[in-house]
Amino acid sequence: MSTERHEIKMFTPTTIVLLIMMAVGAVSVFKRMTLGLGATTNLQDDFPWGFWIGFDVLGGVAMAAGGFVIASTVYLFNMKKYKPIARPAILTAFLGYVLAASGITLDIGQPFRIWHPIVMWQIQSIMFIVAIHVVLYTTVLGMESSPMFFERIGLKGVQRFVEKIMMPIALFGTLLSTLHQSSLGAVYLIVPDKLHPLWYSSLLPFSFLVSAVMMGLSMVSFESILSSKFFKHQANMGILSGLARGSIIAIGFYFVLKMFVLFKGPGLAAAFDGSMEAKMYLLEMGIGIIAPLLLLLVPTVRSNINSILLVNSLVIIGIVINRMNVALFGMLRHAKARGVEYFPTINEFMVTLFLVAVGLFLFKFACKYFNVLSYEEVKQ
Repeated sequence: MSTERHEIKMFTPTTIVLLIMMAVGAVSVFKRMTLGLGATTNLQDDFPWGFWIGFDVLGGVAMAAGGFVIASTVYLFNMKKYKPIARPAILTAFLGYVLAASGITLDIGQPFRIWHPIVMWQIQSIMFIVAIHVVLYTTVLGMESSPMFFERIGLKGVQRFVEKIMMPIALFGTLLSTLHQSSLGAVYLIVPDKLHPLWYSSLLPFSFLVSAVMMGLSMVSFESILSSKFFKHQANMGILSGLARGSIIAIGFYFVLKMFVLFKGPGLAAAFDGSMEAKMYLLEMGIGIIAPLLLLLVPTVRSNINSILLVNSLVIIGIVINRMNVALFGMLRHAKARGVEYFPTINEFMVTLFLVAVGLFLFKFACKYFNVLSYEEVKQ
């Protein structure tokens, strides 16, 4: 990849749209912080986790999995071919975790107590494990992203020092992210009577981890292709094809895992009983697993940038649907039986759009003013 930072125009029509979304969303964030959850969301005591947890947190953290996938590939397995995409992948993960942490802050009843888990340890609580992993891994991602900052302000010595110790940092980050991705699935092990059998399983933590690797590979590839189109630099087809081959393995393994869980649990008939849950399950499987896997098995698809972009889009949408199924759609039947109805308010949607817009704007800002895309090209 090669592009000059000054060639990226900051104030384009796309950026203006992002700024408008941020301004409108900021109003919704202000309302939530001043009026509380009850006045601005449809969340309630019998249904405390909704759209924000499903999309912003579970979906957002899965999208950030590309950071640990690429960091481990480059710094632990020494696959230098993928070094040019290490910085954008890690930066995306860092922004993703910061925004996911912001989403958690907005979702809890007392947002100004978000710091409590750092000093008030409850080591027997899965929620504490999730919280401390977010804090530690966000810190690690900040360290992994710091060389581009030190390079920008001229602290070359500090930059070289951080790059020299990048292997142990990446190792610690991979360990944390592996635990964190699986711990998000482990959270839902506490609701066996609420979550529909199509998704509830003792293997839910492992399922979350494997699907996060899927999402990570696709998200990094998706981001690389879009940045090449928007920022006018040449995409590396060798890297994209390699990521596509890795996706075949990850998607194939995830498909086998999902089939094992299905047959061991509710059985095949449950996926075709015509219920809302069955339809959402089939949608998730069709869009996020079966279609991408079949497409990637065709060699010409793996060598065409637009085809790879399509596959990446399908995987991302499919995993987001999976997280929404676990966090939201798989819970609705139990909630309705208790007389509880939930559908996100406009305010909930606007807060999510705000977080997405902030993430996109910050990534573009970083690409403009830091050496993100034009990083070292490694010749093989």
